[in-house]
Amino acid sequence: MMLHREFIKVAKKFGPKMAIIDRSTGKKVTYSKALIASLILARKMKGFKDGFIGVMIPSSAGSYLTVLGVLLAGKVPVMINYSTGAADNSEYAQKKCGFKTIITSRALLEKIGCRLVPGMVFIEDIMERVSVNDKLTAAMRSKLPTPVLLKTIHQGEPDDNAVILFTSGSEKDPKAVQLTHRNLYTNIQASLKRLNVSENDIMMGILPLFHVFGHNTNFWLPLFVGMTIVTYANPIEYSVIPNIVREEKATILIATPVFFMGYLRKSRDGDFSTVRIAIAGADKLPESLRLGFLEKHGVEVLEGYGATETSPVVSVNVPGETKPGSIGRPLPNVQVKIAHIETGVELPRGEEGKIMVKGESVMKGYFDDIEETSLRIKDGWYDTGDMGMLDSEGFLWHRGRLKRFVKIGGEMVSLVKVESELMKLLGENVDCCVIEVPDSVKGAKIVAAVTQEIDEKKIFKKLKTVLPNIAMPKEFVVLEELPKMGSGKVDFRSAQEVVRRELRKQNGTD
Repeated sequence: MMLHREFIKVAKKFGPKMAIIDRSTGKKVTYSKALIASLILARKMKGFKDGFIGVMIPSSAGSYLTVLGVLLAGKVPVMINYSTGAADNSEYAQKKCGFKTIITSRALLEKIGCRLVPGMVFIEDIMERVSVNDKLTAAMRSKLPTPVLLKTIHQGEPDDNAVILFTSGSEKDPKAVQLTHRNLYTNIQASLKRLNVSENDIMMGILPLFHVFGHNTNFWLPLFVGMTIVTYANPIEYSVIPNIVREEKATILIATPVFFMGYLRKSRDGDFSTVRIAIAGADKLPESLRLGFLEKHGVEVLEGYGATETSPVVSVNVPGETKPGSIGRPLPNVQVKIAHIETGVELPRGEEGKIMVKGESVMKGYFDDIEETSLRIKDGWYDTGDMGMLDSEGFLWHRGRLKRFVKIGGEMVSLVKVESELMKLLGENVDCCVIEVPDSVKGAKIVAAVTQEIDEKKIFKKLKTVLPNIAMPKEFVVLEELPKMGSGKVDFRSAQEVVRRELRKQNGTD
């Protein structure tokens, strides 16, 4: 079940085959070269005293090989989000997990304007110090028979940490999630049983490794079967990605709905003609996006669901077994139940409640946070904090975050539902976010933030036909843009602060 050992088996099997095509740097790395490079990096990583080593490198051959090198050295990679607040995130991770060394890229820091944080080591400098002897030694080791080579590397146990990933922090401070080799291994194996993939597939690797979605599906999963992975560091270069997919004949594209929306807008006919599996996750897939991709490219974008704490895949729609609007059937080894919000009692099929998940994919726990871990995992069941329903055919339906439900006048109102109906009425280029603000009469009221001026009376009139009065937004606030996370998801905590500040300005109370 050890991930790095699985990589060695695959690398030995597929030696001359291309493992990584790095479209950002132009590098092409075969499985044999990937094995040699990871063995070299493992030797370098052993020189650092820390048991945890931070990794902050965009999706590339460099980031993949660095993670492999860290694990082969018997250490644990701590993935750091560089999309926003890279320096602060680095210091937060160092303090939270008690380590110093962060492997990063000089080119990245220059590009994003990130200050140097004590403990940062540049991958460019590490590679420059690789000697001829380092290369020869690693090359000779890589030629050893697989059973012999496996005895020379770090052994470890299945329940050792394989990675530390941080939650998004969209609702509160990020938590350090400990995912073990067993967690990721079992999730990958179950995903492979559900998906019809093989070494003949070509994975488009655009998701960052600091996000569990990318760490599993764009990195480990394709490596497990010997696929070729085409990496590109910036997933929001919406005109570039479709061209790469076309040129490299990628067959699998996994991304967030925000990224898919950008690719739909900027792509040309034929760009996705080789794509046979397209899966969206990390946020709700709009029906308009699904239909748009289907109409323009003949490719159906399928929706999946997961969480950092579940390694991440819980359920997914797959070709031939899909129900649009749902988030698919749970994976074979993942148990899902729907529990009553207040009593925790399991609910029958067709009733909405909290989505609870159990199985070997569920995390070991939050690092150095026993209290939060015990609040979220009870009797092996992980409380996702999401609302949902299992239908009669076993498909799971997502209804939104429990924290995105608000009690108004004694009734529970889904802010996600309000957003969904509002988005149908707004223009294609208008973003919206619905939040809760205090109200002196009913305790709370709903306010909608939009990124363009709108005809409020017209919108109100149409919303009244699909929403009860209690769920109607009471005010609209126009923002230049909505605060977003690196994955493209709305940063609800920041959005709430911005909207409340705008309302105070309007009311003259700021």
